[in-house]
Amino acid sequence: MEFDVVIVGAGPAGLSTACRLMQLAQEKEQELMVCVVEKGSEVGAHILSGAVFETRALDELFPDWQAMGAPLNTPVKEDHIYYLRDEQKSNKLPNSITPKTMHNDGNYIVSMGNVCRWLAEQAEALGVEVFPGFAAAQVIYNDDGSVGGVITGDMGIDHNGNHKDSYMPGMELRAKYTVFAEGCRGHLGKELIAKFDLDKDKAPQHYGLGFKEIWDIDPSKHQEGLVVHSAGWPLTEASGGSYLYHGENNQVFVGLIVDLHYSNPHLSPFDEFQRMKHHPVFKQYLEGGKRVSYGARAIAKGGFNSLPKMTLPGAIIVGCDAGTLNFAKIKGNHTAMKSGLLAAETLIEALSADEQGGKDLIIYTDRFKTSWLYDELFKARNFGAALHKFGTFMGGAYNTLEQNIFNGNMFFNIADNGKDHEQLKLAKDSVKINYPKYDGVLSFDKLSSVFLSNTNHEEDQPCHLQLKDSAVPITVNLALYDEPAQRYCPAGVYEIIDTEGGEKALQINAQNCVHCKTCDIKDPTQNIQWVVPEGSGGPNYPNM
Repeated sequence: MEFDVVIVGAGPAGLSTACRLMQLAQEKEQELMVCVVEKGSEVGAHILSGAVFETRALDELFPDWQAMGAPLNTPVKEDHIYYLRDEQKSNKLPNSITPKTMHNDGNYIVSMGNVCRWLAEQAEALGVEVFPGFAAAQVIYNDDGSVGGVITGDMGIDHNGNHKDSYMPGMELRAKYTVFAEGCRGHLGKELIAKFDLDKDKAPQHYGLGFKEIWDIDPSKHQEGLVVHSAGWPLTEASGGSYLYHGENNQVFVGLIVDLHYSNPHLSPFDEFQRMKHHPVFKQYLEGGKRVSYGARAIAKGGFNSLPKMTLPGAIIVGCDAGTLNFAKIKGNHTAMKSGLLAAETLIEALSADEQGGKDLIIYTDRFKTSWLYDELFKARNFGAALHKFGTFMGGAYNTLEQNIFNGNMFFNIADNGKDHEQLKLAKDSVKINYPKYDGVLSFDKLSSVFLSNTNHEEDQPCHLQLKDSAVPITVNLALYDEPAQRYCPAGVYEIIDTEGGEKALQINAQNCVHCKTCDIKDPTQNIQWVVPEGSGGPNYPNM
């Protein structure tokens, strides 16, 4: 199938690209064939975000979004920010001594899954073809080396690589230009950044692992529009922060972001999240409530200094695939959308002037540099690096100074050149962490959590978590780091088991995978390669 533009990923960046591209085509009375491929079973199935949403990019895309019925129903009414001193004590911080980027006046508490479903409806109404359940598995390269589209994954292949009765080969989706909007650590974006050396002379990308649960809580405890953020405990061995947002219908969204720059291999991000909920700041709302959904996803938090060149021959990389999240705000949806709008403006210009495609549209970089997106990310460039360099408390103080007094315009960059996967110390040199048992009331085990994510994969298929060397998990990772994959994976995918011969082995429970990408990021030997499973596999988040 041939298109003018193929967009990989039906998240905020990809769908904004599609919508704006068709709007501009209609203005120019130009016919375009545009498709969006999405590996989730439906649009929104793989979308996970806090989320407090800033409408700046949406205002540009659909100025009358309220009249159009966009699912933004809960304006933020109040911000509470805490420093958690220990498992019981906390200090509520006045807004004057917290970074102004953490203030949320004018923003909305939303389900980004539902926002993306709405954006997909607008895209289809504009003439975009949206194909959920099809995973973009390979990049098509033209004879001159430019990107010519993507190939979707084969369906109906068993775990040995044989064709089953249900076999269906992947489709070639050829395009003059391809937009990669896969989200954080997209596997094709990762390939393109490496192949075209797009991150040359840039700081390495940095990541966090974000957890989210949705709870139905006692109506008497619910305060619609309240936003709670915290830093400090339980993350004594890592930086990061927690949140609790009061949405509509007596629901709260609660979660924790754990910086994957941590060094103790015994740390379990999942267990840090579970014990966090016992702190009085969170327990006061959750006690007596019911957990109804769970999920986890990595976020790209390196920001401005880690941004790769976002164009290459025949393609543009947008949103979190490139790393446009503003970590100072802990927000990446409006920035992802803006990167998509800039891509659409660049593409319509190129398609109007050139019927062949395949060019490196470097004018996108010029558009980016003159946009509010560039300005916003530049002002936030030191935020994550300061936390790495100075720690949570002093780094937070520095960020308050830089954002509130200097408006993000300090005259220097803080270097942050250590790669996340290189930070782990040896297990024998690290303190073991004794996590409390789950009580089944506020804290829960991984398997019951994964159950709430509605994760499902066709079991008889090739494993999408590929080991470059099958011996490394035991001979290196277990021997030196007590195989941290057992703990950093939030879904119980990786287990060390005893074989019948009495030896240790790594068991990969790929059917549990929630597509968070943490293993691809944090494995100390970079031995795990995450690739797409069959289309529609993975979590099925209803309204995350």
